[in-house]
Amino acid sequence: MSQSEVKKVVIVTGSGRGIGAGIAADLAAKGASVVIADINKEAAVALAARIKDAGGEAFASSVDVSERASVKALIAETVRHYGRLDVMFNNAGISQTCPFLDVTEDDFNRIMKINGIGVLIGTQEAAKRMIAQGGGGKIINTASIAGKQGYPLFAHYCASKFAVVAITQAAARALAQHRITVNCFGPGVVATELWEQLDREFMEHGLTSKPEQAINEFSQSILLGRVSVPKDITGVTTFLASEASDYITGQTVMVDGGMVLI
Repeated sequence: MSQSEVKKVVIVTGSGRGIGAGIAADLAAKGASVVIADINKEAAVALAARIKDAGGEAFASSVDVSERASVKALIAETVRHYGRLDVMFNNAGISQTCPFLDVTEDDFNRIMKINGIGVLIGTQEAAKRMIAQGGGGKIINTASIAGKQGYPLFAHYCASKFAVVAITQAAARALAQHRITVNCFGPGVVATELWEQLDREFMEHGLTSKPEQAINEFSQSILLGRVSVPKDITGVTTFLASEASDYITGQTVMVDGGMVLI
């Protein structure tokens, strides 16, 4: 098997759109059997159909990553369908633009429940399945530049992504004995539906006056001079899912065009 092939069973949460959809489609193109898992089942079904039309292998499933029973059901369905689970991408996440002094407890808890607790649950439940199977596995979590820097309009989102990095490191240490590697990747500004939402929120808060002003201004520090698109991310994510990354664990791989240098 070449390093460009990933002949594995892979779950990607939050893959109905955005970065997750790009990750899933690239993995399927490289030979993986991919479970498109999203709280929006319709979006998941549509992507699974496109992957199959392109000659790949995929099926769609609904999941609420913040609910352990839902994640358990997703993994059980994957095992019924494909017989095993080799790679888990805990990618589902949400964000919100909110000035620091205006962030409420409800705002903080809503984001942390999905971005932080969701990654904890997904990592735990995937690991339990991989340990039961024997033979190791790979868990890959979606962090962010916001997992390495605090930004005043995204304090609660940053806290959740710092949590992703911490959970990744703790899990890497806990699961190494089972030959399970745990890593995360840190995107920067990615032109997806999420930034369309944030762009609207900037204008609602009176922080910007016209569409795309927010993403353009926030991107000024990108060394490579442009925002990214999902295909800029998939070289790293497919590498982390492949055998080429077998000796890497506990790491955050930044894929941000040079916004954060660590």
